Amino acid sequence: MYKITNNFLGGAIMELLGGYLFIFFARLTDVSMATIRMIMVVRGRRKQAALIGFFEIIIYVLAIGKVLSGLDNPINVIVYALGFATGNYMGVFLEEKMALGNIIVQVITDHEVMKLVSTLRGEGFGVTVFEGYGRQGMRHLINVTLQRKSLGKLYKTIDEHDKNAFITVMDTRSIRGGYFAGAKKK
Repeated sequence: MYKITNNFLGGAIMELLGGYLFIFFARLTDVSMATIRMIMVVRGRRKQAALIGFFEIIIYVLAIGKVLSGLDNPINVIVYALGFATGNYMGVFLEEKMALGNIIVQVITDHEVMKLVSTLRGEGFGVTVFEGYGRQGMRHLINVTLQRKSLGKLYKTIDEHDKNAFITVMDTRSIRGGYFAGAKKK
């Protein structure tokens, strides 16, 4: 008798834990996918966004169905919320690692500007320099257009030249013409 009850109890606990794990990992996955999907939408990648959205919503419906069928268990809701929060964190982490798309980096420095420009061009970056006037007089604004995955290399080069340079980074949706990524475009 004890053995039967013990097996039954152990099975019930495993079923509960399995349900919690399913809810957590389903939510983590679908929210991570939602982050990536939204980036694809913003970047104009319709087909990828649609494909990700298809699988994302299937996972979401399965997870929410599991939670709603067990609403009498508040731990389901807590695990659902934990999966959502973790999915947001993981989505941003994955997006940073994927480094999709192109960016425009603006650099303002007053330390041997043309030497930095020459160094950047030597490393294959397309560079445009503008003159402007700031609070402290004439300044140079250096525009660099690059793939996001090359941002670390750019930062390293700029830091070696001037650790105090003012740098801003902006996403760009598309690039047409000019010199980009080491190859001239027509």
